[in-house]
Amino acid sequence: MNDDRSSGMSEALRLTRAGQLDEAFAAMQRSLGAAAMTPPAGNGTSPGLPGLSLPTGAAPLGGMRGTPGGGGLLGRLRSAMAAKSGAGGTGGLSGLLQNLPSAAGGRGRAGAAEAAAAPGGEIRHLSHTEPAGTRAYDLYIPTGRSGERLPLVVMLHGGKQDAADCAAGTRMNDLAEQHGFLVAYPEQSAAANSGGYWNWFSPADQQAGAGEPSIIAGIVKAVMAGHAVDPDRVFVAGLSAGGAMAAVMAATYPDVFAAAGVHSGIAYGAAHDMVSAFAVMRSGGEPADAGTVPLIVFHGDADPIVAPVNAEKIVAARLTRAATSVSDTKRIERGGGHPSTRTVHTAADGTVLVESWTVHGGGHAWFGGSPVGSYTDPQGPDASAEMVRFFLGSEPRRGA
Repeated sequence: MNDDRSSGMSEALRLTRAGQLDEAFAAMQRSLGAAAMTPPAGNGTSPGLPGLSLPTGAAPLGGMRGTPGGGGLLGRLRSAMAAKSGAGGTGGLSGLLQNLPSAAGGRGRAGAAEAAAAPGGEIRHLSHTEPAGTRAYDLYIPTGRSGERLPLVVMLHGGKQDAADCAAGTRMNDLAEQHGFLVAYPEQSAAANSGGYWNWFSPADQQAGAGEPSIIAGIVKAVMAGHAVDPDRVFVAGLSAGGAMAAVMAATYPDVFAAAGVHSGIAYGAAHDMVSAFAVMRSGGEPADAGTVPLIVFHGDADPIVAPVNAEKIVAARLTRAATSVSDTKRIERGGGHPSTRTVHTAADGTVLVESWTVHGGGHAWFGGSPVGSYTDPQGPDASAEMVRFFLGSEPRRGA
């Protein structure tokens, strides 16, 4: 992470705790404005990272203009700081960020539960407990598949979303009904993160056998214990903070997941706290070893929240272990959807390592999703369909 930015954000945190709000605001403005990139404006609302949600038309994190009393993220930070100070709050910068007002949509979105159930299968509302904590999750069971060993897809929602919203927006249950697989939707708890974000940036939640990864892996084991699941066809995918956590799960549980999908996310190990999380949203950071699980990556090249360089970092981290790799790039244009560029990286023996989609003009939203769910871009390409195609066609656990 850039040293100037790190020191600037640390100084902002110190000043906030000291009650010097104007000075803290100025330090954040200098830090965020000086070093960050300014990608083109995106479209639609966004779940944001790590604790942010910007409305339509909001300036990107790196290019925001924080005028006193004005809009934009820094203006909202100033308001949040003042409100916390007036209330005597001392929760620190992390708490302020996680409690910023959210964009329209997200939790409790009207019609989401109905849309999630529309394909006709059964939805069970369950919970699972590990030493690290308890999380609720929804499980979709397709019709007419009793007795078969089915694939399992684990879907991780973005911030300010819940399981039903994620299911409705991605239409993953429709694909589960069509292709015959189970879908589990773990749900972040407000106690673990007040904004509903997976804590992908916390070292305690970046390792196997501990934190949120242990809970998500525990949910997989619980589903497998109660249903006929093919253990060689278990997959994980997510959007935004959920995409970042999907990258964590792929790196830390290669014995559980056969492939992973990262949509508008961040590479494993690129951040180690809230301050560095902000920096890597713009720079991509320096990721850790991504492991050997095959990845499919979607990212809009006009994403104003998580810079497109993050997709490049995800791909590069996955290719680090490959002695040699071959890439094949194709431009894809389909009627009504965003044009996109798909690059497939394969090992010398033909094994697919990473498939990366750059969606031209795409912002920070699930491509090809339903407008019933929040944080979707219905124009496409259809990220859900492409991920399912990648998952079901993958060869399980062949690393490079």
